[in-house]
Amino acid sequence: MHELTIEETLEKYCKGILGFGPTWEHMLGYWKESIANPNKVLFLKYEELKEDVNFYVKRVAEFLDCPFTEEEESSGVIESIINLCSLEKMKNLEVNKAGTFCGNFEKKYLFRKGEIGDWVNYFSPAMIEKLSKTMEEKLEGSGLSFETSS
Repeated sequence: MHELTIEETLEKYCKGILGFGPTWEHMLGYWKESIANPNKVLFLKYEELKEDVNFYVKRVAEFLDCPFTEEEESSGVIESIINLCSLEKMKNLEVNKAGTFCGNFEKKYLFRKGEIGDWVNYFSPAMIEKLSKTMEEKLEGSGLSFETSS
């Protein structure tokens, strides 16, 4: 089996034939269901979560019908959860440092910097344009969008 280049991987991703199937259909399915049944499906975007982690941790707790008490909030429970669930914490867990994911690639590549927009540092301008156009096409009319330019 030959190792795919990043260009080949993007091409397969845009066609929906990489990894776990048509990403666009998965995203849109959950997006539409979150609109139809907001009490059963909570749709979060990483970029929004990063903008206000505290707000979204509280939002998830409320969604799960386990809101934080004032005492929990004032005693730092939310900050503790944020720390325990941080990218750095997950990246440094031994289970995520070694071995392979689905037998295809090393787990250590599952985590990069966790910075919004960092992905453009790995793509050429042509690749960015390809992804942007594909996303516009696949998400058109849904109300769902993602920022694709830095």
